Amino acid sequence: MTTVVEELLEAYASRKPIAPVRERWIPAGDVDAAYAAQRAQVETWEKAGRRRAGAKIGLTAPSVQRQLGVDQPDFGVLLADMAVPDGAEIDHGSLLQPRVEAEVAFVLGGDLPEGRVTVADVARATDFLLPAIEVVDSRIAGWDITIVDTVADNASSGLYVLGTTPRRIADVDLRLCGAVLEHAGEPVSVGAGAACLGNPLHAVAWLATTLNAAGSPLRAGDVVLSGALGPMVPAQPGASYEARISGLGSVRANFSKGEQR
Repeated sequence: MTTVVEELLEAYASRKPIAPVRERWIPAGDVDAAYAAQRAQVETWEKAGRRRAGAKIGLTAPSVQRQLGVDQPDFGVLLADMAVPDGAEIDHGSLLQPRVEAEVAFVLGGDLPEGRVTVADVARATDFLLPAIEVVDSRIAGWDITIVDTVADNASSGLYVLGTTPRRIADVDLRLCGAVLEHAGEPVSVGAGAACLGNPLHAVAWLATTLNAAGSPLRAGDVVLSGALGPMVPAQPGASYEARISGLGSVRANFSKGEQR
């Protein structure tokens, strides 16, 4: 008998989206069951030799929450093979229905403490920051998702691109840092750090506290994508997107011209 985990894994393999999993597999609103499905997929990937590289926070910006009809953040797991070098070509056909968003990436130099994690804890443990573009994707047809659907689908993870200009956390005003995502020289999404739970530091503290409760604490070396600074934008075949974040520099995501499969 097919399970929700098997159906989602098959969507990855076939590159064919599936119907929403809510109510078919997971009761509407049962976020705990959705995270259980997420963990089962991650365990399957790890058994196949894929390596964890960190975590991502989703649905932090009110604009993105409005886009998707949800009202709380979520999280997913980053794997090392999801990382794409800055400016490298991304095979558009390897994704189902990709979208892009500008984010601040935290690279941890130390473990975060147990229990409730504070902003000061996050600042102390952060080695450096990088500009990032997250390429979000969904195995759910038409992005017809609720919190249950996206959580079960590893928080709608796809790929991520990190910039190459490390910055010290003390040198960046994360609440006020402005972000613009450009395509062909024109802005397609704008935002600021305040859109990310008021400050990306708040988002990472929330994530660390939540992961501690789940028994999966953040450790030195982890990369944390702290959440969108503005609305996500559909990624078109052959398109190039550049995210500029004040104080952090820029990063590019380039997509191949091939059509989606």
